[in-house]
Amino acid sequence: MSEMMDLEQINQSLTELSAVDVVHWAAEAFPEGLIMTTSFGIQSAVMLHLVTRVVPDIPVVWIDTGYLPEETYRFAEDLSDRLELNLKVYQSPMSPARMEAIHGKLWEQNDVEAFNRYDYIRKVEPMQRALKELKAKAWLAGLRQGQTDHRKTLGYVAKQGEQFKIHPILTWNAKDVYKYLIAHDLPYHPYFDKGYVTVGDWHSSRPMMAGDESERDTRFRGLKQECGLHLPATSAEAQSLDSSSL
Repeated sequence: MSEMMDLEQINQSLTELSAVDVVHWAAEAFPEGLIMTTSFGIQSAVMLHLVTRVVPDIPVVWIDTGYLPEETYRFAEDLSDRLELNLKVYQSPMSPARMEAIHGKLWEQNDVEAFNRYDYIRKVEPMQRALKELKAKAWLAGLRQGQTDHRKTLGYVAKQGEQFKIHPILTWNAKDVYKYLIAHDLPYHPYFDKGYVTVGDWHSSRPMMAGDESERDTRFRGLKQECGLHLPATSAEAQSLDSSSL
């Protein structure tokens, strides 16, 4: 696909398509260099099933921060086996122990700059490396408009850095996700039964509470909505965190 593509026109043409049809479109538009990402979060089975039924051998990138709950690792193992995923696990070259020795427990500093450094080391750098090593041209992601302010601005297709991002379930709500899980007898993350609506690292996730205005209030102590993976480099606040951080 030409990088001069008219994103507005493409997005308009995809508006009436189902999520599965959007995946079919992506597979046809990008016969090479198409990947997807997963966090093995609460509802990750939806996107994994939706995409792999169309592109069974698609590289599935999982950024393992080294701080995920034990339940996430077991959930990932079970789901990977069940769906026969072509899983590509990426991690920071800096071990958790080394990071803590040099930078301290960044998640305890209650400071957005510290959170950004943590996210760059543990998530953004490994993702950038994955995109490069896998020669990714396009990236399927399960972002939904109702999740964050940034995601409200997205279309079905967007450009992030050198890659195109495709969001098949962009307009889905929680009910749509639940219906898909039930219809295909798919599991959800075990933390859902503990009141979590989203789950990331064990130290920066908590259950949803009555006073929360958004599900993202349960992450990063509500100080930031995005971890940087789904933001342009200039917006991820990682520009100042060069390779000397690793």
